[in-house]
Amino acid sequence: MNTYLDKILVAHRAAVAADTRSVESMIDQAKEMGPTRPFAAALRRPDEVAVIAEIKRRSPSKGDLNPGISPPDWARSYEEGGAAALSVLTDEDFFGGSAADLQSARNAVSVPVLRKDFTVSAKDVCDARLMGADAVLLIAAALDNHELADFHTLARELGLGVLVETHDEAEVDRAMEIGADVVGVNQRDLVTFHVDQARAVRVASHIPDSVVKVAESGITGPESIRPLCDAGYDAVLVGEALVTGGDARSGVEALRTSSRSC
Repeated sequence: MNTYLDKILVAHRAAVAADTRSVESMIDQAKEMGPTRPFAAALRRPDEVAVIAEIKRRSPSKGDLNPGISPPDWARSYEEGGAAALSVLTDEDFFGGSAADLQSARNAVSVPVLRKDFTVSAKDVCDARLMGADAVLLIAAALDNHELADFHTLARELGLGVLVETHDEAEVDRAMEIGADVVGVNQRDLVTFHVDQARAVRVASHIPDSVVKVAESGITGPESIRPLCDAGYDAVLVGEALVTGGDARSGVEALRTSSRSC
């Protein structure tokens, strides 16, 4: 059975196979870029759960969410609302994003920006750095052990923060083996795209306290924050609820305020 994840990964790996650029040259170019904004440090807030606010035009499961979104305008509103970091979708075929979305959003703010995409090669890691991202996403379910370790090492060498996305305890163990300092638990099953809102709570205790814990997906509003805060999460990554909510600034403020009662 072909799943959403299968289709996306096949497309991304085919694109990499057709890419004739030299990875060595890309690495050299990436190392000449200016400094990145610290990602992990931005997600440690003493009195509230940090919000990673996402710019997302569409999704494979839901279709259009906010196709006409203005990345710089929304980025500024997110920052004004107190977002600790931004996440920007750059996948074009499945999510309607682009490198230009990330670049225009980052140019509008001072907080770190995560490139949200399906990283399947060293070239993808380099591209994240070259397009101006401060951090890159590595999805454990999409990578074998060698890929996960190699891409994590390369990202750190290029000055990128890394969010290692997991879905269960076994994937958390894989993240720990490569020395990940930011681990996300995605409550969305990447096979079915269904959301299990108990997943993050269930997996949280398996992540060491020294690691920044990020809950991803299925966060529909302030009422979703309390159980995640109680479970020990340092940050939440929120996309759909914000881009469809109409008021980016107040949406972030409401999420932050709700976490202060934990």
